[in-house]
Amino acid sequence: MFLTNEIEILRPDLPRGRIRSVLFDFDGTLSLIREGWPQVMIPMMVEVLRQTNTTETEDQLAAAVEEFVMRLNGRQTIYQMIQLADEVRRRGGTPLQPLEYKHRYHERLMQRIEGRLKALETGTATPADWTVPGSHALLDALQRRGVRLYLASGTDLKYVRREAELLGLASYFGEHIYGALDDYKNFSKQMIIERILHEERLQGEELLGFGDGFVEIEEVRKVGGIAVAVASDEVARQGVNAWKRDRLVRAGADIVIPEYRQADVLLRWLFAE
Repeated sequence: MFLTNEIEILRPDLPRGRIRSVLFDFDGTLSLIREGWPQVMIPMMVEVLRQTNTTETEDQLAAAVEEFVMRLNGRQTIYQMIQLADEVRRRGGTPLQPLEYKHRYHERLMQRIEGRLKALETGTATPADWTVPGSHALLDALQRRGVRLYLASGTDLKYVRREAELLGLASYFGEHIYGALDDYKNFSKQMIIERILHEERLQGEELLGFGDGFVEIEEVRKVGGIAVAVASDEVARQGVNAWKRDRLVRAGADIVIPEYRQADVLLRWLFAE
């Protein structure tokens, strides 16, 4: 069922009008600062695996890496690096510590995005230039409805806080901004969801989640929440990314949207107004 040409409803009978808290992923869901991160992570990992005794071709390595990188998207970056270390071991190599791989990746990613951050800091770019279209209007509309907003990202907390500030998003979430920690076992989206349900005394259907990664969709659905898949095309900034959509549907998405240009229609339907 389609609510509009951009809002695909996969679970028409979902419970509406009960939402009290809303959880957002960050990269690809609100922020576009890190657009293109797979084009940094995947080649780096292929480079690492090529140094083992593997006989796989470049294309075979890239396909193998892409599979686990995207499957783990939404979890902390360290989990992708733990998997990389396992893949090195499987191919007869001796891996570095996952944290070393993570630092190598961050260095390369920062080279890609440093110009974007500087442009935001100096005002030569506006927050609208590097957010999913309609993000601020959506958050304003949710605040007007009196729901509590949470942000949880697999990116390191210090980066999430900085980038959320630069994008004019931090004030919507206040103290409820969560991200990856060096002690990675003390953070997961599942933990944050459990905390929200406990602290807010919510039933599952009172939690709404927005995300563009497998993990947050799966975890929100697991507790009985409503999961909105943001299948954003991060380059064109318009229309559904079909590859993202198909993966997020498999994760259990209830609704698929490309971005937030039609957020008012979506929210009126979700809040049964």
